[in-house]
Amino acid sequence: MPTASAPPITARLRAAGCVFAEHEAGLLLAAAAGDADDFRVLVERRIAGEPLEHVVGWAEFRGMRIAVGPGVFVPRPRTEALVARAIDLVRDVSRPIVVDLCCGSGALGAVIARDVAGVQLHASDVDPVAVEYARRNVEPLGGRAYVGDMDAALPPAVRGRVDLLVANVPYVPTSDIALLPCEARDHEPRSALDGGADGLDLARDVAEIAPAWLKRGGHVLVEVTPEQAPMLTGVFEWAGLTTSVCTEGDLAATIVIGTRPA
Repeated sequence: MPTASAPPITARLRAAGCVFAEHEAGLLLAAAAGDADDFRVLVERRIAGEPLEHVVGWAEFRGMRIAVGPGVFVPRPRTEALVARAIDLVRDVSRPIVVDLCCGSGALGAVIARDVAGVQLHASDVDPVAVEYARRNVEPLGGRAYVGDMDAALPPAVRGRVDLLVANVPYVPTSDIALLPCEARDHEPRSALDGGADGLDLARDVAEIAPAWLKRGGHVLVEVTPEQAPMLTGVFEWAGLTTSVCTEGDLAATIVIGTRPA
């Protein structure tokens, strides 16, 4: 049986840039279920630069294991702030209808469905690979996931009835993609990272479609950078939404919230 703390393994992981080499070795060992050959394969994948979450098959997000894999965006701890705010907004709503747009792995919707009773969850993404993972994450919680561009695949029956729309759209400007860590740049879909010239291309699309799906008093939440927040606030207001900006210093998170007037 392989040993997670074997010096050659931890030394190789550390040399490859894995700061928490012993911890990662333990996770890789657990993922291999004690099989020595599988363990070696997983170690080699990690040393080659593949994200740890892709190698072990899951990412921890707000205390929940989210299934992920090669070619799927890994949810970031920063986005836990958006989810926390979203949960606060619908916690007391009876059977809230929630949409996780551009859902990727479905992490946001899955955690909301776990933490808020009676959620009716619909998740959508243009990437079929991502949606397969989203289904694994949301269907056990009663959610549904669809393949479609933006809102194209959402069920018409929820139009104008959505209490909460969350959208963790890409917001990295195209010119900054090359500056991202190689784990993201080389192993996650470019479509999940590239937000266009100023990073707000897809956020503008969300602002355009959200009012038609939200019920009166419903909310849409989008994560951006502090520098992008004023511009997106203006876009939301142009779309007829009232706006606020929420910041979470510990997670370095900035969330723009739009609300359809009651």
